Amino acid sequence: MRLGILRTDAVRPELEPVFGQYPEMFGALLQTADPDLEYAVYDVEIGEYPVDIDEVDAYLITGSKSSVYEDQPWIIELIAFICELDARRKKLLGICFGHQLVAQALGGKTEKSAKGWGVGLHTHRFTTTPSWHDHGDVNLNILVSHQDQVVVVPPRARVLAGSEFCENAVCQVGNHILTFQGHPEFVPEYSYELLTIRRERIGEVAYAAGMASLGGVQEGQRVARWMLNFLNA
Repeated sequence: MRLGILRTDAVRPELEPVFGQYPEMFGALLQTADPDLEYAVYDVEIGEYPVDIDEVDAYLITGSKSSVYEDQPWIIELIAFICELDARRKKLLGICFGHQLVAQALGGKTEKSAKGWGVGLHTHRFTTTPSWHDHGDVNLNILVSHQDQVVVVPPRARVLAGSEFCENAVCQVGNHILTFQGHPEFVPEYSYELLTIRRERIGEVAYAAGMASLGGVQEGQRVARWMLNFLNA
């Protein structure tokens, strides 16, 4: 498996020496589950795309501090690429911003949530378990960091999991697109640093709740196995 990671943001410079960039986080996560996995990185913020859409087996869109509804040329170009991947039935994973952008590209809607920031460890509950799922616990504990949410899912999308805070947290389109609002690539230490940096921005109530949640068990490795099951199906 060769995965094309579409990078949509950069890790803050002071955090990069410890945690690496987002593609490296995903690489470490997925290669733990599949040591043979290879990946290529395309920095779509500066217009980097594959010369041939088939030079990799599948794609993954990372998270970003940007909002999918911003009128930025690189976001508009990425939306067009998502539509091409969908038309070609090319396997695609979307994480956080990627989850939201896929919804936006395919006829759904993302907007800033009236519920405020979702941070720390959240639980998303599956209402149906697809073939790539391990058919174990229907609850998924995953680290999150988002203010935007998918409020209208695309016509062809199925909502597989959600919570009271985020109803549309895991979505699937056909057998070729799978998206998660949460961040399986995050580790608690990285979430701690983000919470510390963004404390004033997210507000004291959300900050305190997020910090208190970080002692729980996050299931990024479980999601990694699911994503590989989906890509290899």
